[in-house]
Amino acid sequence: MKDKKQILEEKLAKSRLGGGQHRIDKQHDKGKLTARERLHFLLDDGSFEEMGALVTHRTQDFGMEKEVYYGDGVVTGYGTINGRQVCIFAQDFTVFGGALSETHAEKICKIIDIALKIGVPISGLNDSGGARIQEGVRSLGGYADIFYKNVMASGVVPQISAILGPCAGGAVYSPAMTDFTLMVENTSYMFVTGPNVVKTVTNEEVTSEELGGALTHATKSGVTHLTAVNDLQCLDQIKRMISYMPQNCEDAPDDIPYELADETREVLENIVPENSSQPYDMRNVINGIIDEETFFEIHKEYAQNMVVGFARLAGKSIGIVANQPMFLAGVLDVDSSRKAARFTRFCDCFNIPLLVLVDVPGFLPGTDQEWNGIIINGAKLLYALSEATVPKVTVITRKAYGGAYDVMNSKHIGADLNYAWPSAEIAVMGAKGASEIIFRKEIDAAEDPVAKLAEKEAAYAKKFANPYSAAERGFIDEVILPKNTRRKLIKAYALLQNKVAVLPKKKHGNIPL
Repeated sequence: MKDKKQILEEKLAKSRLGGGQHRIDKQHDKGKLTARERLHFLLDDGSFEEMGALVTHRTQDFGMEKEVYYGDGVVTGYGTINGRQVCIFAQDFTVFGGALSETHAEKICKIIDIALKIGVPISGLNDSGGARIQEGVRSLGGYADIFYKNVMASGVVPQISAILGPCAGGAVYSPAMTDFTLMVENTSYMFVTGPNVVKTVTNEEVTSEELGGALTHATKSGVTHLTAVNDLQCLDQIKRMISYMPQNCEDAPDDIPYELADETREVLENIVPENSSQPYDMRNVINGIIDEETFFEIHKEYAQNMVVGFARLAGKSIGIVANQPMFLAGVLDVDSSRKAARFTRFCDCFNIPLLVLVDVPGFLPGTDQEWNGIIINGAKLLYALSEATVPKVTVITRKAYGGAYDVMNSKHIGADLNYAWPSAEIAVMGAKGASEIIFRKEIDAAEDPVAKLAEKEAAYAKKFANPYSAAERGFIDEVILPKNTRRKLIKAYALLQNKVAVLPKKKHGNIPL
């Protein structure tokens, strides 16, 4: 009779081998790591503790009783990332293509429950062919159980999903309900219905990569927040992202030690062009304000007229929402409004202060925008910033026109401190458009309408295309020199660090989804 310890060791060895060496080799041939290799590179050395290593499926149909693998296609457990506790699951494509079974789902649900109990982030490494069809409705029920757990965890602990292989059908909805989704170029894809179904129903010819690859979702749908060239880069992105977050909604993000020095930044003085129609890169403003090389951009390739991401200011984690004059003049449209609203709500969930940088000429006009719901999508950003209770600070660098001025964290929707640079233009609209409306009769009656328009435009700009009318009203707390922005913001967030804001009692608001 085998020694009891030997029996255990043999079972654990089988569990670690997954679907067998030949399937591991196939995984490597595709340029992909195995589930356990991914955990090795993501977690601190020696920190991973596995749970459910000996779980097996319960299916007796279709010959499944002859194919039993310990772990049942998913590795679950807990460990640390840079010393911080996390709960994690990694689907194992070498076992039934990572297909989800009843017990596979139970393991994932269990680790999410533990993350909720102890208040730590949950990260899912997805690599699955979908539901295990041999189990029928039991696998579908397993997906629904996971969806429910994702919703219960939402806003309680950070949830990060990495798509490291196929993710199709119902499987896509779990990552979609987590906070951030990462994908690997050329080896991962997400779609509800695959290319074959698309061709049958719509007669469209499309590849998996075109339909739901990393670049497709990074640029067109916005489903994925970050892309990576391989598994290792994706795992590194998760590590860096988590460093800006707290463990849960009751905590604050960790600070990095920082000693105050001369916080003026002369580089900010010459970024905004004198010509108000000339574009500039808002990232240069961001990098001139924050701690060096700490900007971690989210959704970089999607809705590029808006820039969002994490950074550090004097060692403290902040979230940044900024118009980008380099693209569509920084205008608000359907996609940029949703992008900024989603990021705002994440930061508010997890006590990450917000910095809003404003250079916005208004909302993008046109039938495309109106028919695709610019009204309701613009309202999402308005709602998100109005509802947010974290410290909220605004800096207007140049244009803040019309309703977009209101939406971009104005004093009127609850911003705590609002600054403007001398180059700021706060008005209902640009000087030229306003003059054409206000002085239309005078211009039409003039001997030289072009000269009269130029005269009226200059007069309107002198009166309104500046930050001083708003400052006189108290809508701007201070007009500041660009070089002093970093110093002002450090002091502002120090002032606001113990901010208390209480929303009216309610079950929940009804954000215009």
